[in-house]
Amino acid sequence: MLKKEARRITGGLSAPGKMPEGSYNLPAGACQTGQILAKVEGTPCSGCYALKNRYIMPIQMAAMERRLASLMHPRWVEAMTVLVKKIKHFRWHDSGDLQSVAHLKKIFEVCNQTPGTMHWLPTQERKYLPLGSYPDNLVIRLSNSKNNSKPGNAWTHWSTVVDSAGDCPASKQGNVCGTCRRCWSRDVKHVTYPKH
Repeated sequence: MLKKEARRITGGLSAPGKMPEGSYNLPAGACQTGQILAKVEGTPCSGCYALKNRYIMPIQMAAMERRLASLMHPRWVEAMTVLVKKIKHFRWHDSGDLQSVAHLKKIFEVCNQTPGTMHWLPTQERKYLPLGSYPDNLVIRLSNSKNNSKPGNAWTHWSTVVDSAGDCPASKQGNVCGTCRRCWSRDVKHVTYPKH
């Protein structure tokens, strides 16, 4: 499959300036748990950047809607593999989240077919997390649903939004990851992000 066809099928990759390489986003309005948390103060989804100011331009919204619709395409896994296979560090959902177990299984297939890529999947969708193993080149970070809270025992890798400090260096280096790859590392069990 050519990249042109892969982009047509998937809606193409997103290119947030913060990420070192590629990403893939969906409409924040399609976040299932996120839509609930967005109405609750003190949660990472309260004041969601993707809903408020980052991804509200019509062209961005249209692209994310195309990506959401593309999840049902029978060749989505093949097309995503074509787009991702030469990327070293890939982030799933700089906006949006998992839609179903079937969606997560498709992501697993892409990970399995791109062994040279480290994948990072942040999520609030606890109900879709696997009970068994998942690809070694994928880090699924369960987002704490309350800011300034400690991770529980329900999952192995976490992220938490904190009011001050935080170990994510992006806010101190032009709001980019730079050389940091903590979010993609299975050795890093918990990442804290300063509230923004």
